[in-house]
Amino acid sequence: MSLNILMVEDDTSVAEMMGMFFRKEGWKQDIAVDGVEAVDKFKKNPASYDLITLDLNLPKKDGIQVAKEVRAISPTVPIIMLTARGSEEDQVLGLGVGADDYVTKPFSPLALIARIKALHRRVMMEGGQDTPQTKSDVDYDIETQHLKISVDRREVLFDGKPVANITPKEFDLLFTMAQKPKQVFSREQLLELVWGYEYYGEDRTVDAHIKKLRQKLEKVGPQVIKTVWGVGYKFDDSQVKS
Repeated sequence: MSLNILMVEDDTSVAEMMGMFFRKEGWKQDIAVDGVEAVDKFKKNPASYDLITLDLNLPKKDGIQVAKEVRAISPTVPIIMLTARGSEEDQVLGLGVGADDYVTKPFSPLALIARIKALHRRVMMEGGQDTPQTKSDVDYDIETQHLKISVDRREVLFDGKPVANITPKEFDLLFTMAQKPKQVFSREQLLELVWGYEYYGEDRTVDAHIKKLRQKLEKVGPQVIKTVWGVGYKFDDSQVKS
């Protein structure tokens, strides 16, 4: 697996350490030391980066603003946010503006590499990179009463209208729940099923992603992700009027 990573990190020692581990994996690393430089580098050639690691506390422009501007350019490039230990509100905020995952500092380089591999593998499995079309225009992996999902094309249609700018994790959440309409998933189940590895984050991670996904779904139709209070979430479009 060959990756080109944009690491946004103002701590030189951290960047150098991670660069050493990335080179051992055969990955390339481009470093931005502040938020302005990060956005400028990404704007120049967004297609050249497979993933971004983004420190939250940056000079000139913080990680939250960088994530917003990156997402305006690319709704799908994977972003792992690096945050200070204990800053749960910042973590949820970062996820809310489009980060796919977060790792708390101080972190193990091997743990970060594992997160990178897991996230990239999931994006590739879902067709996050441009690939030749192998399915017909009418063939979908999931078809419910109102929703259609194509994994290869990363396409979500609601009553024929495309749901735009879904991030990898939002796509995962919707796909997971839509596979079993009306089944209630706890936050813990969604963390395990969607994130795909042993996860040490708070269940508010799921809430943040669900909120953003709902906002995008509501742009094309009524809400089909239901909250089951005290339990979790479910997908149900059976009550939506045609």
